[in-house]
Amino acid sequence: MTSPGRYHLLLATPERSVRHGWWWSEDVARDKFRDWVGQYGDAMPGARVTLSEEDSGIVLDAWPDQQ
Repeated sequence: MTSPGRYHLLLATPERSVRHGWWWSEDVARDKFRDWVGQYGDAMPGARVTLSEEDSGIVLDAWPDQQ
């Protein structure tokens, strides 16, 4: 089975995962990350957007930033 993409984007609320996306290009995934933050960040209370690299499991970016 082939992976849907190397870079995984996840939009979640404290209650559930809302939306997923996978891309092979990091640049495209980062553009989508910014789009999702702009689209859902203020409109969905408690929303969290994370961008991770699937092979390593490393979180590349997250909104809001964890303090």
